[in-house]
This record gives sequence, structure tokens and C-alpha cells, in this order.
Amino acid sequence: MTERSKESVTPTTTIGVNCDMGESFGIYTLGCDEELMSHITAANVACGFHAGDPSVMAETIAAAKRHGVAVGAHPSLPDRQGFGRREMKLRPDELESLLTYQVGALTGFLAAAGMELHHLKVHGALYGMTARQSDLALTVCAVAAAYDVPVYGMAGTMHEECARRAGVGFVSEYYSDLDYADDGTLIISRTHGAAEPELAAERARRAIREGLVESVGGVDVAVRADTVCLHSDTPNAVELAAAVSSVVAEENASRQPAPQGGLQR
Repeated sequence: MTERSKESVTPTTTIGVNCDMGESFGIYTLGCDEELMSHITAANVACGFHAGDPSVMAETIAAAKRHGVAVGAHPSLPDRQGFGRREMKLRPDELESLLTYQVGALTGFLAAAGMELHHLKVHGALYGMTARQSDLALTVCAVAAAYDVPVYGMAGTMHEECARRAGVGFVSEYYSDLDYADDGTLIISRTHGAAEPELAAERARRAIREGLVESVGGVDVAVRADTVCLHSDTPNAVELAAAVSSVVAEENASRQPAPQGGLQR
């Protein structure tokens, strides 16, 4: 286990805001990536299997560099038509090859831009599959270890357990624009509807302060918000990001130590 991995295992005192983006393709535009960059700290960039293409990857990385935003790989099941939100059966060795292929492509573009890979976060249906299946989650962690980066995922699932077992860093996400089921799992829909910014911001504040979010059934379920996630394909993503990032900034400021020494007279 590297020193970088050891450090990333310790929960950060600064909460981040991350966004799934880089999901346009050819002449088709999806999401307002440039406008979102000023509200986030990390971009999860699509690697071509559910969305994105080589030009979009390069353009998204360039935008992230201009805004000082870290870039993570956002690989998917090979399902462009279903936007990576349909499950399929895979052996761990098949998944390892799929991930290595996609992350390798993104790191090539990052190297060309003079940037480094920041993290690994799988997309869509694969995110849900790896939250439940230890063999697939361990495969994700093995690829993350090969690139010496932490994994983004959900606390209390196989994401966290397998990261611990594999000795890689883990960053727990809270989702501000998705609903949670009564058992604490994410409800991953094929398309995202608009989210009410003020409500989403207050829910994010509660997730940060109390580690709780209300499910669709009215049950409080446990979450941990090391970083708050947004999706660029949410219809009002920019307004949502502005509201949520403002709350995160306030919460980060409240965590800063008080100045020493008081006023000078």
C-alpha cells in the first residue's frame, strides 16, 4: 500500500463536490459542463463506453484544467444505447479488462494535458452492481490500486468494504440529485428529472451534519458525505450545483479552526 493510499483512507475534513460529466458525443451535447466547472472540485469524466468520445474527453479535461478541477475516471459497462444504466453479467476478469481499457484511455489524455488521474468512480448500473458484489468491487479496487488512486463510492456497501480489504483509499459520496430507497440504496433511473435546488441544498446540509437523508418512503437512512455528487444530465444541473456548492462551502468554512491569539491592540 502506497503512502498516497494510506492518506486517502483517512476521511478528509474538506468536503468536495463532484460531477459526472464529459457525456456528450460527436455533434450531440449533453450537460452544461463548462458552466458546472466553477461549482465543483472534481469531475468524473466518461471514458467512452456509456458516453463521451476522444474529443469530448480532451475538451472536458482542458476545461477542468482551466478551472482547477481534479479529474477522475468514470468507466462504465459497454452500453452506449442504455447510457450504462442497464445491468449485465460480467466475470471479474472481463470487468478488469473493461476498466483498464477505459481508465487507460483517460490517463492518456490527462498525461497530454499535464494532469494526473485523481480517482476512480464507476458509472450507473456498474456502480450499483459493485456496491452489492464483492468480487466486482474488488476488481474495481485492483484497477484503482494499479493507478494509485482512491475509489469513490457509497459508505456501508461493498465499495467501502472492498477498498478497505484492498488497501486503497475510499471517498464516500452523498447524491444530491438522486433518491434513496428505504434500505439506503440509490435509485438509479434511466433519466434524471430536475431537482429543486433549495431542497437539495438543505438535504445536502443534513447529510453533512447528521449523516442522514430521508428516503422515498420517509425513512431516515444513513449516509456519509465526504463528497457530494451531481449529474450533468440533470435538467437544472447548473442551478442545483450552485445551491449545493454554496452549502458545502459554508459547511467547510464552519470546520476551519478558530484563529489563534485574538485581536491585536
